[in-house]
Amino acid sequence: MTIAIVGAGPGGLALARVLHVNGIETVVYEREPSRGARDQGSMLDIHSGQRALREAGLIDEFFAIARGEGQDMRLLEPDGTLLLQQDTPDDAPLDRPEVDRADLRALLLDSLPEGTVRWGHAFESAENGVVRFADGKSARYDLLVGADGANSRVRPMLTDARPEHLGQNIVELCISDVDHTYPDLAAMVGRGNYWVLGDGKSLAAQRNGDGRVRIGLCFQNTGADWFATTAIPFDDPAAARARLIELFDGWDPRFTALIAAADDRIVPRQLSTLPIGLTWPSQPDVTLVGDAAHLMPPVGEGANMALLDGAGLALALAAHPDDFPCAIKEYEREMFERTSAAARMSARIQELLMAPDAGRRMLEFFQPG
Repeated sequence: MTIAIVGAGPGGLALARVLHVNGIETVVYEREPSRGARDQGSMLDIHSGQRALREAGLIDEFFAIARGEGQDMRLLEPDGTLLLQQDTPDDAPLDRPEVDRADLRALLLDSLPEGTVRWGHAFESAENGVVRFADGKSARYDLLVGADGANSRVRPMLTDARPEHLGQNIVELCISDVDHTYPDLAAMVGRGNYWVLGDGKSLAAQRNGDGRVRIGLCFQNTGADWFATTAIPFDDPAAARARLIELFDGWDPRFTALIAAADDRIVPRQLSTLPIGLTWPSQPDVTLVGDAAHLMPPVGEGANMALLDGAGLALALAAHPDDFPCAIKEYEREMFERTSAAARMSARIQELLMAPDAGRRMLEFFQPG
Protein backbone atom coordinates (compact mmCIF):
# COMPACT_ATOMS: atom_id res chain seq x y z
CA MET A 1 0.00 0.00 0.00
CA THR A 2 1.57 3.27 -1.13
CA ILE A 3 1.18 6.36 1.06
CA ALA A 4 2.02 9.60 -0.76
CA ILE A 5 2.49 12.76 1.31
CA VAL A 6 2.42 16.12 -0.48
CA GLY A 7 4.50 18.66 1.42
CA ALA A 8 7.61 18.46 3.61
CA GLY A 9 6.49 20.75 6.40
CA PRO A 10 6.13 19.78 10.08
CA GLY A 11 2.91 17.83 9.56
CA GLY A 12 4.04 15.86 6.55
CA LEU A 13 7.44 15.03 8.01
CA ALA A 14 5.98 14.06 11.41
CA LEU A 15 3.60 11.73 9.59
CA ALA A 16 6.43 10.13 7.62
CA ARG A 17 8.61 9.76 10.73
CA VAL A 18 5.96 8.18 12.98
CA LEU A 19 4.99 5.83 10.16
CA HIS A 20 8.66 4.87 9.81
CA VAL A 21 8.92 4.21 13.56
CA ASN A 22 5.93 1.89 13.18
CA GLY A 23 7.46 0.02 10.26
CA ILE A 24 5.49 1.72 7.48
CA GLU A 25 7.43 3.48 4.75
CA THR A 26 6.07 6.33 2.67
CA VAL A 27 7.08 8.93 0.10
CA VAL A 28 7.04 12.71 0.66
CA TYR A 29 6.75 14.90 -2.43
CA GLU A 30 8.01 18.46 -1.96
CA ARG A 31 7.87 21.25 -4.54
CA GLU A 32 11.07 22.94 -3.29
CA PRO A 33 14.11 21.82 -5.31
CA SER A 34 16.21 21.01 -2.22
CA ARG A 35 16.12 21.19 1.56
CA GLY A 36 18.07 24.43 1.57
CA ALA A 37 16.21 26.11 -1.27
CA ARG A 38 14.55 28.80 0.86
CA ASP A 39 14.57 30.43 4.26
CA GLN A 40 12.26 28.45 6.55
CA GLY A 41 11.16 31.43 8.63
CA SER A 42 11.24 32.35 12.28
CA MET A 43 10.93 30.50 15.56
CA LEU A 44 8.21 28.08 16.61
CA ASP A 45 6.71 27.76 20.09
CA ILE A 46 6.42 23.99 20.52
CA HIS A 47 4.25 22.89 23.45
CA SER A 48 1.47 20.37 22.74
CA GLY A 49 3.41 19.27 19.66
CA GLN A 50 5.98 17.69 21.97
CA ARG A 51 3.63 14.70 22.22
CA ALA A 52 4.13 14.09 18.51
CA LEU A 53 7.90 14.29 18.86
CA ARG A 54 7.74 11.68 21.62
CA GLU A 55 5.81 9.37 19.30
CA ALA A 56 8.48 10.07 16.70
CA GLY A 57 11.24 9.04 19.12
CA LEU A 58 12.83 12.47 18.79
CA ILE A 59 12.04 14.26 22.04
CA ASP A 60 15.61 14.15 23.39
CA GLU A 61 16.98 15.46 20.11
CA PHE A 62 14.32 18.16 20.16
CA PHE A 63 15.27 19.31 23.66
CA ALA A 64 18.89 19.50 22.48
CA ILE A 65 18.01 22.12 19.83
CA ALA A 66 15.18 23.89 21.70
CA ARG A 67 15.81 27.29 23.24
CA GLY A 68 14.40 27.56 26.75
CA GLU A 69 15.43 31.21 26.91
CA GLY A 70 13.17 31.77 23.91
CA GLN A 71 10.28 31.65 26.38
CA ASP A 72 11.29 35.13 27.64
CA MET A 73 8.76 37.82 26.82
CA ARG A 74 8.56 41.59 26.94
CA LEU A 75 5.28 43.41 26.27
CA LEU A 76 5.22 47.15 25.64
CA GLU A 77 3.01 49.97 24.40
CA PRO A 78 3.91 52.27 21.47
CA ASP A 79 5.00 55.08 23.81
CA GLY A 80 7.61 52.79 25.35
CA THR A 81 5.70 51.79 28.49
CA LEU A 82 6.79 48.34 29.65
CA LEU A 83 3.70 46.34 30.57
CA LEU A 84 5.22 42.94 31.27
CA GLN A 85 8.63 41.31 31.40
CA GLN A 86 9.00 37.58 31.91
CA ASP A 87 12.52 36.15 32.13
CA THR A 88 12.90 32.38 32.08
CA PRO A 89 15.13 30.83 34.78
CA ASP A 90 17.92 28.68 33.40
CA ASP A 91 16.49 25.61 35.14
CA ALA A 92 12.89 26.17 34.02
CA PRO A 93 11.18 23.18 32.35
CA LEU A 94 10.96 23.26 28.57
CA ASP A 95 7.17 23.55 28.54
CA ARG A 96 6.99 26.05 25.67
CA PRO A 97 10.50 26.37 24.24
CA GLU A 98 11.21 28.11 20.96
CA VAL A 99 12.96 26.31 18.15
CA ASP A 100 14.18 27.54 14.79
CA ARG A 101 11.89 26.27 12.03
CA ALA A 102 14.94 25.24 10.02
CA ASP A 103 16.35 23.25 12.95
CA LEU A 104 13.06 21.41 13.55
CA ARG A 105 12.74 20.62 9.87
CA ALA A 106 16.32 19.35 9.74
CA LEU A 107 15.68 17.13 12.77
CA LEU A 108 12.68 15.54 11.07
CA LEU A 109 14.37 15.22 7.69
CA ASP A 110 17.47 13.58 9.16
CA SER A 111 15.30 11.04 10.98
CA LEU A 112 13.91 9.64 7.72
CA PRO A 113 15.51 7.04 5.45
CA GLU A 114 17.41 8.49 2.53
CA GLY A 115 15.16 9.03 -0.47
CA THR A 116 11.94 9.38 1.51
CA VAL A 117 11.61 13.02 0.42
CA ARG A 118 11.46 13.60 -3.33
CA TRP A 119 12.50 17.19 -3.95
CA GLY A 120 11.34 19.21 -6.94
CA HIS A 121 7.94 17.50 -7.18
CA ALA A 122 5.26 20.20 -7.44
CA PHE A 123 1.80 18.66 -7.07
CA GLU A 124 -0.46 19.29 -10.03
CA SER A 125 -3.44 16.93 -9.68
CA ALA A 126 -4.54 13.49 -8.50
CA GLU A 127 -7.16 11.10 -9.78
CA ASN A 128 -7.82 7.37 -9.79
CA GLY A 129 -4.85 6.59 -7.59
CA VAL A 130 -2.34 8.55 -9.67
CA VAL A 131 -0.71 11.81 -8.58
CA ARG A 132 0.69 14.07 -11.30
CA PHE A 133 3.38 16.70 -10.95
CA ALA A 134 4.05 19.96 -12.77
CA ASP A 135 7.00 18.50 -14.68
CA GLY A 136 4.80 15.82 -16.23
CA LYS A 137 5.89 12.97 -13.97
CA SER A 138 3.38 10.84 -12.08
CA ALA A 139 3.24 8.26 -9.28
CA ARG A 140 0.73 5.79 -7.93
CA TYR A 141 -0.83 6.05 -4.48
CA ASP A 142 -3.30 4.18 -2.31
CA LEU A 143 -3.52 7.04 0.20
CA LEU A 144 -2.82 10.69 -0.60
CA VAL A 145 -2.15 13.11 2.26
CA GLY A 146 -2.18 16.84 1.63
CA ALA A 147 0.40 18.46 3.89
CA ASP A 148 0.93 21.33 1.47
CA GLY A 149 0.05 24.29 3.63
CA ALA A 150 -2.26 27.27 3.47
CA ASN A 151 -2.66 27.26 -0.29
CA SER A 152 -3.06 23.50 -0.51
CA ARG A 153 -3.72 22.06 -3.94
CA VAL A 154 -4.88 18.79 -2.42
CA ARG A 155 -7.61 20.44 -0.30
CA PRO A 156 -10.08 20.91 -3.22
CA MET A 157 -10.32 17.13 -3.47
CA LEU A 158 -12.19 17.22 -0.13
CA THR A 159 -13.79 20.64 0.32
CA ASP A 160 -14.61 23.87 -1.50
CA ALA A 161 -13.41 25.92 1.49
CA ARG A 162 -10.77 28.53 0.71
CA PRO A 163 -8.66 30.71 3.00
CA GLU A 164 -10.13 34.16 3.63
CA HIS A 165 -8.14 37.31 4.36
CA LEU A 166 -7.86 37.87 8.09
CA GLY A 167 -7.84 41.66 7.97
CA GLN A 168 -4.14 41.79 8.71
CA ASN A 169 -1.08 42.43 6.60
CA ILE A 170 2.46 41.83 7.78
CA VAL A 171 5.88 43.04 6.69
CA GLU A 172 8.75 40.79 7.70
CA LEU A 173 12.29 42.08 8.28
CA CYS A 174 15.38 40.83 10.07
CA ILE A 175 18.63 42.07 11.55
CA SER A 176 21.51 39.65 10.98
CA ASP A 177 24.19 38.94 13.60
CA VAL A 178 22.47 41.44 15.86
CA ASP A 179 24.82 41.05 18.85
CA HIS A 180 27.70 42.38 16.78
CA THR A 181 25.95 44.74 14.39
CA TYR A 182 23.52 46.39 16.85
CA PRO A 183 24.31 45.29 20.42
CA ASP A 184 22.04 47.97 21.91
CA LEU A 185 19.05 46.65 19.97
CA ALA A 186 20.02 43.09 20.85
CA ALA A 187 19.93 43.96 24.53
CA MET A 188 16.59 45.72 24.13
CA VAL A 189 14.91 42.75 22.44
CA GLY A 190 16.44 40.26 24.86
CA ARG A 191 16.57 36.50 24.46
CA GLY A 192 13.02 35.75 23.39
CA ASN A 193 9.92 37.62 22.22
CA TYR A 194 9.48 41.38 22.21
CA TRP A 195 5.97 42.69 21.49
CA VAL A 196 4.80 46.26 21.05
CA LEU A 197 1.02 46.48 20.64
CA GLY A 198 -1.38 49.35 20.06
CA ASP A 199 -2.55 52.07 17.70
CA GLY A 200 -3.90 49.53 15.20
CA LYS A 201 -0.43 48.13 14.62
CA SER A 202 2.05 45.82 16.27
CA LEU A 203 5.76 45.19 16.17
CA ALA A 204 7.01 41.75 17.13
CA ALA A 205 10.74 41.11 17.39
CA GLN A 206 12.07 37.65 18.10
CA ARG A 207 15.58 36.43 18.81
CA ASN A 208 16.50 33.42 16.67
CA GLY A 209 19.07 30.77 17.45
CA ASP A 210 21.18 31.75 14.43
CA GLY A 211 22.03 35.16 15.86
CA ARG A 212 19.46 37.21 14.02
CA VAL A 213 16.40 39.10 15.19
CA ARG A 214 13.32 38.65 13.04
CA ILE A 215 10.80 41.47 13.03
CA GLY A 216 7.15 41.39 12.05
CA LEU A 217 5.26 44.63 11.48
CA CYS A 218 1.55 43.92 11.57
CA PHE A 219 -1.11 46.33 10.31
CA GLN A 220 -4.50 45.52 11.82
CA ASN A 221 -7.92 45.88 10.21
CA THR A 222 -6.48 46.25 6.72
CA GLY A 223 -7.85 44.75 3.52
CA ALA A 224 -6.43 42.41 0.92
CA ASP A 225 -5.51 45.40 -1.27
CA TRP A 226 -3.61 47.22 1.47
CA PHE A 227 -0.13 46.67 0.06
CA ALA A 228 -1.26 48.01 -3.30
CA THR A 229 -2.60 51.22 -1.77
CA THR A 230 0.00 51.97 0.90
CA ALA A 231 2.94 52.78 -1.37
CA ILE A 232 5.67 50.73 0.28
CA PRO A 233 8.39 50.42 -2.40
CA PHE A 234 9.52 46.86 -1.70
CA ASP A 235 11.89 46.94 -4.69
CA ASP A 236 13.88 49.72 -2.96
CA PRO A 237 14.85 48.52 0.56
CA ALA A 238 16.04 51.89 1.85
CA ALA A 239 12.89 53.65 0.67
CA ALA A 240 10.75 50.80 2.02
CA ARG A 241 12.33 51.15 5.48
CA ALA A 242 11.73 54.91 5.37
CA ARG A 243 8.07 54.41 4.43
CA LEU A 244 7.58 51.82 7.18
CA ILE A 245 9.07 54.22 9.73
CA GLU A 246 6.55 56.84 8.55
CA LEU A 247 3.74 54.36 9.18
CA PHE A 248 4.94 54.05 12.78
CA ASP A 249 5.05 57.80 13.32
CA GLY A 250 4.61 58.68 16.98
CA TRP A 251 6.04 55.40 18.29
CA ASP A 252 9.03 55.43 20.62
CA PRO A 253 12.22 55.91 18.54
CA ARG A 254 13.66 52.69 20.00
CA PHE A 255 11.06 50.72 18.06
CA THR A 256 11.55 52.46 14.73
CA ALA A 257 15.30 51.95 15.22
CA LEU A 258 14.64 48.24 14.69
CA ILE A 259 13.13 49.03 11.30
CA ALA A 260 16.01 51.33 10.35
CA ALA A 261 18.56 48.62 11.24
CA ALA A 262 16.87 45.87 9.21
CA ASP A 263 18.55 44.05 6.34
CA ASP A 264 17.51 44.62 2.74
CA ARG A 265 15.25 41.54 2.61
CA ILE A 266 11.78 42.97 3.28
CA VAL A 267 8.85 40.62 2.69
CA PRO A 268 5.13 41.50 2.57
CA ARG A 269 2.66 38.84 3.70
CA GLN A 270 -1.12 38.67 3.87
CA LEU A 271 -2.73 36.63 6.65
CA SER A 272 -5.61 34.27 5.88
CA THR A 273 -7.57 31.62 7.75
CA LEU A 274 -9.91 28.74 7.01
CA PRO A 275 -13.35 28.66 8.67
CA ILE A 276 -13.30 27.53 12.30
CA GLY A 277 -14.66 24.02 12.63
CA LEU A 278 -14.12 23.10 8.98
CA THR A 279 -14.95 19.44 8.26
CA TRP A 280 -15.57 17.34 5.16
CA PRO A 281 -17.08 13.95 4.36
CA SER A 282 -14.39 11.35 4.90
CA GLN A 283 -12.90 9.88 1.73
CA PRO A 284 -11.19 6.45 1.64
CA ASP A 285 -7.97 7.53 -0.08
CA VAL A 286 -7.25 11.19 0.71
CA THR A 287 -6.98 13.40 3.80
CA LEU A 288 -5.22 16.55 5.04
CA VAL A 289 -2.86 17.58 7.84
CA GLY A 290 -1.63 20.92 9.12
CA ASP A 291 -2.54 24.26 7.54
CA ALA A 292 -4.04 22.44 4.58
CA ALA A 293 -6.76 21.20 6.96
CA HIS A 294 -7.17 24.03 9.48
CA LEU A 295 -5.29 27.25 8.70
CA MET A 296 -5.66 29.49 11.75
CA PRO A 297 -4.25 32.82 12.99
CA PRO A 298 -0.47 32.64 13.63
CA VAL A 299 -0.54 32.87 17.42
CA GLY A 300 1.40 29.72 18.34
CA GLU A 301 -0.91 26.79 17.59
CA GLY A 302 -0.45 25.99 13.89
CA ALA A 303 2.83 24.06 14.01
CA ASN A 304 1.77 22.19 17.14
CA MET A 305 -1.48 21.10 15.51
CA ALA A 306 0.40 20.03 12.38
CA LEU A 307 2.80 17.86 14.39
CA LEU A 308 -0.11 16.28 16.27
CA ASP A 309 -1.96 15.72 12.99
CA GLY A 310 0.99 13.89 11.49
CA ALA A 311 1.51 11.69 14.52
CA GLY A 312 -2.20 11.05 14.97
CA LEU A 313 -2.73 9.97 11.38
CA ALA A 314 0.36 7.77 11.50
CA LEU A 315 -0.80 6.00 14.66
CA ALA A 316 -4.27 5.45 13.17
CA LEU A 317 -2.72 3.93 10.05
CA ALA A 318 -0.42 1.74 12.14
CA ALA A 319 -3.46 0.52 14.10
CA HIS A 320 -5.39 -0.24 10.89
CA PRO A 321 -2.71 -1.08 8.30
CA ASP A 322 -5.14 -2.97 6.08
CA ASP A 323 -8.03 -0.54 6.40
CA PHE A 324 -7.09 2.97 5.30
CA PRO A 325 -10.72 4.24 5.27
CA CYS A 326 -11.16 3.24 8.91
CA ALA A 327 -7.86 4.86 9.88
CA ILE A 328 -8.76 8.08 8.07
CA LYS A 329 -12.15 8.32 9.81
CA GLU A 330 -10.56 7.71 13.20
CA TYR A 331 -7.89 10.34 12.57
CA GLU A 332 -10.26 12.97 11.17
CA ARG A 333 -12.75 12.58 14.02
CA GLU A 334 -10.05 13.36 16.60
CA MET A 335 -8.39 16.02 14.45
CA PHE A 336 -11.60 17.96 13.79
CA GLU A 337 -12.39 18.20 17.50
CA ARG A 338 -8.86 19.08 18.60
CA THR A 339 -8.14 21.68 15.95
CA SER A 340 -11.55 23.35 16.21
CA ALA A 341 -10.81 24.07 19.87
CA ALA A 342 -7.35 25.39 18.97
CA ALA A 343 -8.80 27.57 16.20
CA ARG A 344 -11.37 29.08 18.56
CA MET A 345 -8.67 29.92 21.07
CA SER A 346 -6.46 31.37 18.33
CA ALA A 347 -9.34 33.53 17.07
CA ARG A 348 -9.87 34.84 20.60
CA ILE A 349 -6.22 35.85 20.90
CA GLN A 350 -6.39 37.38 17.44
CA GLU A 351 -9.32 39.56 18.54
CA LEU A 352 -7.26 40.80 21.48
CA LEU A 353 -4.36 41.67 19.18
CA MET A 354 -6.65 43.66 16.89
CA ALA A 355 -8.21 45.70 19.70
CA PRO A 356 -7.31 49.43 19.97
CA ASP A 357 -5.91 48.78 23.47
CA ALA A 358 -4.22 45.52 22.46
CA GLY A 359 -1.32 45.90 24.88
CA ARG A 360 -3.54 46.20 27.94
CA ARG A 361 -5.83 43.43 26.69
CA MET A 362 -2.89 41.08 26.23
CA LEU A 363 -1.57 41.99 29.66
CA GLU A 364 -4.92 40.90 31.14
CA PHE A 365 -4.70 37.69 29.10
CA PHE A 366 -1.26 36.83 30.47
CA GLN A 367 -2.08 38.01 34.00
CA PRO A 368 -5.81 37.44 34.54
CA GLY A 369 -7.34 38.96 37.63
